[in-house]
Amino acid sequence: MTLAWLDHSRRPSAGRVLAVATVLPALAVAAWLLAGLPLLLAGWFKPFPVTVLAAAVLVVLGKVALTRMPDLDATARQVGGVFGVALLSLVGNAILHSEQLIVRRDPATYAQYAIWIARNGSLPVPQQAEAFGGADPALRFDSIGFYDAPGAVVPQFLPGPPMLFAAGEWLGGLLFTPPVLGALATLVLAGAVARLVGARWAVLAALAFAISLPILYTSRATFSEIPSLILIFGGIALLHDARGRWDSALAGLVFGLAVLVRIDALRDVLPVLAFAGLLIALRRGFSLLAGLAVGVGLGLVAARTFAGPYLADLSNSVRPLLLISVAVLVLTAVGTALAGRLSRLRPPRWLPEVGAGLVVLVMLGLAVRPWVQTVRRTPNTPGDWRTFEFLVATQKNNGLPIDGTRLYFEDSLYWVIWYVGVPVVVFATLAAAVLVRRLLRDGSSFEWLLPLAIIGWTTVTTLLRPEITPDHPWASRRLVPVVIPGLIMLAVWGLAWCRDRLGRRGHGTRWFGAAAVVLVLAPVAVTSIGIAFTPIERGERAAVERLCESIPSDASVLIVERVTADRFSQVVRGTCGVPTAQVRRSSADTPSPVAVRRLIEKIRKAGRAPVLLAAESGQLTPYGTPRHVVALDTRQDERSLVAPPDGAWRLVVNVWMTRPA
Repeated sequence: MTLAWLDHSRRPSAGRVLAVATVLPALAVAAWLLAGLPLLLAGWFKPFPVTVLAAAVLVVLGKVALTRMPDLDATARQVGGVFGVALLSLVGNAILHSEQLIVRRDPATYAQYAIWIARNGSLPVPQQAEAFGGADPALRFDSIGFYDAPGAVVPQFLPGPPMLFAAGEWLGGLLFTPPVLGALATLVLAGAVARLVGARWAVLAALAFAISLPILYTSRATFSEIPSLILIFGGIALLHDARGRWDSALAGLVFGLAVLVRIDALRDVLPVLAFAGLLIALRRGFSLLAGLAVGVGLGLVAARTFAGPYLADLSNSVRPLLLISVAVLVLTAVGTALAGRLSRLRPPRWLPEVGAGLVVLVMLGLAVRPWVQTVRRTPNTPGDWRTFEFLVATQKNNGLPIDGTRLYFEDSLYWVIWYVGVPVVVFATLAAAVLVRRLLRDGSSFEWLLPLAIIGWTTVTTLLRPEITPDHPWASRRLVPVVIPGLIMLAVWGLAWCRDRLGRRGHGTRWFGAAAVVLVLAPVAVTSIGIAFTPIERGERAAVERLCESIPSDASVLIVERVTADRFSQVVRGTCGVPTAQVRRSSADTPSPVAVRRLIEKIRKAGRAPVLLAAESGQLTPYGTPRHVVALDTRQDERSLVAPPDGAWRLVVNVWMTRPA
């Protein structure tokens, strides 16, 4: 494929290189998802067909997006700085990557999900009840992150991230995929900043982003937030560059595919829907809306096909989100239909100032929120009760008053301040206020309308209801897809605006660059330094390998203890490749020995070797001589509720095994 940006007798300019390099990650992620989803639906998610189809899709997307790339006003030094920051991100996070394979929280669930589809190419995960002598009321096949379904086990979450991580599994480096995606996200954010603020600010924004603790955290383990960020900010850059309907459609498609990565992204892209309606009203075509509809539609198809139990579990959150989406769709349609009449209305002269003032008032409201509100939730569902118990245990460890109903959501703005600092929040607020005033006054800075809407809408809704267990650094992942990169982008625009104002008033600005670097980077570095060089859950890969080596290939594994069942059921089933089930319990932590012995005999009659696992040797002595197969002593995330994390906690995992005589 010959791309227009390469059709020059001389080398491409630095600005054009930056423009292309910073949208390629979003195009590559989109191409992989577009190729992988139909193959996964067909049960043929295999390395060769996915790679070939993704390459073909990338060629098509590249032909649409890259033939008219802008020549950004960038120097070779600035471009080199952006690539240097991305490389630093890649190397640092690769060295300090996490090894979360034992299922306790989401990263290991994503990792085991990716391992399964990479090795088997299809979903759902079969229960393999025949390996246990057939169905039995004492058998359970579900575990943390994996739901029970008729004849199958259904992984939690949408398939977008596991499809991306599967590429790493095929290449022998599943756990190194997140650092690669983190480096690509750094490029994407730098590209958005270069387009909307200027290339001279892209390096500072990229560095602040790359060293922010939540970005480090989600770039070292298999989370969904970084791929979502790549698509959302890649969509912003692509729409900024769009010069025709196909370009706009591609931008909409990239935005919409974020829903294939995270169901929460449906909220994040709602402003794109409203903006698409505005473009239709301005007679600029339906292409953005069409691309968005295709991307979101694919995400919803995947959610319905592969994540039904997960969506049912989240129904209290998903249903309101769907209703809000329908409401935005209706309002957009009505606004578009009435655009002619609305355009004849003259807004009051005071509207720009009021709009700018509201931006400041919203941020002030979030700042004073802890003094006027304490967010609580009375447990009503099993998930609520698990959160209640978790919070009680965490409060004890933190030396805090015990109140399992408290969610700490009122502190959400201070979470942001922990991770990006007061100067970034202040300059981002200033930038948002100035931009809102301009847009309401005369429509200037129109290129900021959609980015500002996405950042503002998602930041406010996320901070009002983070909907996550509030221990840190875990809860910081909610800030990753939009809030942190968006505020950093706004903050550097605010700094650039202040610098220009000082220059126009005749003040010297030679000192301003150094001051901006200190203001932006120092608070970020102070928080991040606490755990930036502390890898967590190291040793899990070796522990899982030893466990798999200990289990015979003809085994059927029964797990007779709750914690081990939750953590290792899918590990043994997917990574070790051996049929696995846990034995159902009543009120005790271990099941009835009568039921266990009955299942042992059924396994033997099925022609397989029974193997039992538990966390303590005494839980297995009634059935044989236990052997210690996993003895892991490592570090895990700190669980801090009212202060930024600054260390790690000890994690001990033991697994004992016996082969009944």
